[in-house]
Amino acid sequence: MTNTENNKRYALWTNDVEDHSIWFNKLRYETGELVMKEGMPILLEIYKKFNVKSTFYFTGYMAEHFPDVVSMIIKDGHEVASHGYSHEVHEAFDVLSYKDQVEHLSKSKKLLEDICGYKVISFRAPALRVNSDTPKALAETGFVIDSSVASQRFDMFLSFGGLKKLKWLTAPRLPYHTQPDNLFKKGNGPIVEVPLTALMFPYVGTTMRIFPFITKMQHTILNAENKINHKPIVFDVHPNEFINEESESRTIERRSKNFFSYLLADLVRGKLKVKNLGKAAIPLYEKEIEFYQNRGYQFVTVKDYCKAQGLIPN
Repeated sequence: MTNTENNKRYALWTNDVEDHSIWFNKLRYETGELVMKEGMPILLEIYKKFNVKSTFYFTGYMAEHFPDVVSMIIKDGHEVASHGYSHEVHEAFDVLSYKDQVEHLSKSKKLLEDICGYKVISFRAPALRVNSDTPKALAETGFVIDSSVASQRFDMFLSFGGLKKLKWLTAPRLPYHTQPDNLFKKGNGPIVEVPLTALMFPYVGTTMRIFPFITKMQHTILNAENKINHKPIVFDVHPNEFINEESESRTIERRSKNFFSYLLADLVRGKLKVKNLGKAAIPLYEKEIEFYQNRGYQFVTVKDYCKAQGLIPN
């Protein structure tokens, strides 16, 4: 890696593409259709407007049922990446066996590669839920890059798998090679971790929509941090944040038998997350992109960033 390369400023804009309805707080085929027909076109137009190259983490379910949602990003030079096969709570990677993780990864990888025509090497776990088998399963199925760790993110108890996510607190902030059986620690394993950016709160579309003033403070501090250690900014947004299903009445579905999981991960989170959905999210997102564009950041895919930094071979 040259000094010139090291001094470049990088913004890695990432997207998780799934059929989850924020309004209904559950997976829905109808939401998958809206993501393909409305959410993705809005996102792609924003990226074209600002010349952003981005990484899209697709669930295998979306690739299988809505293959056009994958193919539509290819011509613009975005990266196709895996978000596992299923986003079902009971099929999260921190509860799946090693064998089942390999099966889910292999199935998702084949579906995506059949559509895009090149090797898919980047992965992000649904709900960022992983365990000690995950890095081994990733290596076994030909993945090289993971982005399932949110270093120094403190809201883990508002999501499923919260206790295991305590490891976020001590995970390195800069990209690193992981241990062969631990994505949260540096090591000599084959998987490169590119942590999602967080400053107590996650640096994601949800925070941007619900607490835009917090996101504004975050990007100011993150920009200052980047000047010191060149940490890439890794933002995450979902195309389902740019659709609006509020015309339909809803009840928040209970996804857990545990009362506290239901209260925090379903009820509280479900009510908070609907703020500024749909078109209201567009100007918020564009302002976030403009902040970094005006400061000379390069918007590249996760894969291209890792190549440029010598973390993976060219």
